[in-house]
Amino acid sequence: MQKRQEQSCVFTAVLFAFIFLLAAVSTTEAGKKEKPEKKVKKSDCGEWQWSVCVPTSGDCGLGTREGTRTGVDCKQTMKTQRCKIPCNWKKQFGAECKYQFQAWGECDLNTALKTRTGNLKRALHNADCQKTVTISKPCGKLTKPKPQEPKKKKKEGKKQEKTLE
Repeated sequence: MQKRQEQSCVFTAVLFAFIFLLAAVSTTEAGKKEKPEKKVKKSDCGEWQWSVCVPTSGDCGLGTREGTRTGVDCKQTMKTQRCKIPCNWKKQFGAECKYQFQAWGECDLNTALKTRTGNLKRALHNADCQKTVTISKPCGKLTKPKPQEPKKKKKEGKKQEKTLE
């Protein structure tokens, strides 16, 4: 009987511990306040408009570009950003535009120029680039094929010499 009393006491203690834990968890959850959702600030600031990248020295490498935006409540309406112009890009189409060029075409004998087309491959900093560009260059020296003199066949001459002997 004593074992039953001990088991009953243990069961009662475990039951009280469980009820205590359950009460503690529920009061902790009840004490937490729901966080109000963050209010989304509606800004009348416009999108940033960026100038082209201007290299610090030379026509490529590291440089800066200026950004501006408009709006009554804008805290910041101007800022400067670092940028980089790759030195291996053709600058005549915009330093921030990269093109994939096709092979050079045949020489136009009327203009003495050959041309090729490039398709836009990449635009840095959302630059305004043409989708396709065409470039021309001089054909170079146009050489006319020289008329070839008929070659004398040495073998036939040698055969004739042998037959004469």
